Amino acid sequence: MSEVTFHPLANLFPMMEGVAFDELAGDIRSNGQREDIVTFDGMILDGRNRYRGCLAAGVRPRFRDFNSGDGNDPLAFVVSKNLKRRHLNESQRAMVAARLATMRQGERTDLQHSATLPKVAQPQAAAMMNVSERLLRSAKTVQESGAPALVSAVEQGRLSVSEGAIAARLNPDQQQQIAAAAEADRKNAKRTVLKRLARDAREAALGAEQAAGNLRLPAKRYGVIVADPEWRFEPWSRASGMDRAADNHYSTSPTDIIAAREVPSIAADDCALFLWATAPMLPQALAVMEAWGFDYKTHLIWQKLRSGDARGTGYWATGEHELLLIGTRGQIPSPATAMCASLIGAPWQGRHSAKPEIFLQIIEREFPTLPKIELNRRGPARVGWSAWGDEAHYTPTGAGSSAAPVTLAMHAAAGSTPGPDHSALDITNCLRIGHPDCWRTHNDRDHVAPARAEDR
Repeated sequence: MSEVTFHPLANLFPMMEGVAFDELAGDIRSNGQREDIVTFDGMILDGRNRYRGCLAAGVRPRFRDFNSGDGNDPLAFVVSKNLKRRHLNESQRAMVAARLATMRQGERTDLQHSATLPKVAQPQAAAMMNVSERLLRSAKTVQESGAPALVSAVEQGRLSVSEGAIAARLNPDQQQQIAAAAEADRKNAKRTVLKRLARDAREAALGAEQAAGNLRLPAKRYGVIVADPEWRFEPWSRASGMDRAADNHYSTSPTDIIAAREVPSIAADDCALFLWATAPMLPQALAVMEAWGFDYKTHLIWQKLRSGDARGTGYWATGEHELLLIGTRGQIPSPATAMCASLIGAPWQGRHSAKPEIFLQIIEREFPTLPKIELNRRGPARVGWSAWGDEAHYTPTGAGSSAAPVTLAMHAAAGSTPGPDHSALDITNCLRIGHPDCWRTHNDRDHVAPARAEDR
């Protein structure tokens, strides 16, 4: 027996698959075909699954033609039969509505012989399937942009149409990952994969947008800023309490000088700030974050792992940790899932105020494409980063760097302890090498990066 084709109206609805179809075929095998298969214009209008079940069970299928007893509207007949017989969720019904509304751009393929009947527009299709027009549009996105596996996942009710519409904007391999998680019915994994991939796509798009903007702007702007300010901690007595002060190791600045720094001028509209602070300076760090135009979100803790009996300095308690405050402005994409544990143990770096590179690696992993700068960088700049500070050197870490990051020394001004100061300079101009505001300390004179076109 030759196979019969399915009518386009029947194909509006998803096929029965898996256990449900196996049970149907088993029932036909045991009890025979209970209900006729209805044909229209020589194609199966209702009963595709019964037809397939008969073939699987080795039972000869039984047919009848669509007639006046079924009504005069094949579409209404198909919709009524499927909605009454099958338990379709809202997303599955939205997929049906989208197919109905897009048949020949709204043309009813069952009406070729009767052009007097109306077309089915989106509002009507949504109403027929009892879904909103918004869900219908989401379903249309899935059907037009989704990979076959993704479309199938929504049609089979394993993935919501809203999730499918988000996934349809991703590349085919990413869509396949989401469809596979949905197929395996791993609900948490499905949501996690979808959220992570959608977030990564947003980060990449934002990175491309900011990079393109940097070609037009007179000074570079960054989507990620890491800052380790030269905090000045005031002891009870400068006469007796300076033995443990940071001033013994590098020049420091008052909080108001740091807060007045023109960091907002180099921050992109959508930007994440990672601001280092010690526990005693936490109130001042939060004030600086606010002054720079960022909203505090959370923080990471660096637990300093020391050898032997070594320990940090402190008055009430020894300083065995530092804080990395996280703030945002605009619509910077947050991590799809927590980017790391809040407590990170890493060896003490030996040099006063030096920070472990692992924190920058975590930031790079979450924001691989956004332009990044590290303020008050100590030592060579990381590949792919710009760096600023009186101890920031030109030579980048790692191998294979094709373009040198911008690294600049800070200039001296009033309000600092002896030595080069990090005062309220115009960072935007300082990043433009050759500008009058771009000063270098004597020790860093030979370590300033050459200017690049995008930084002028």
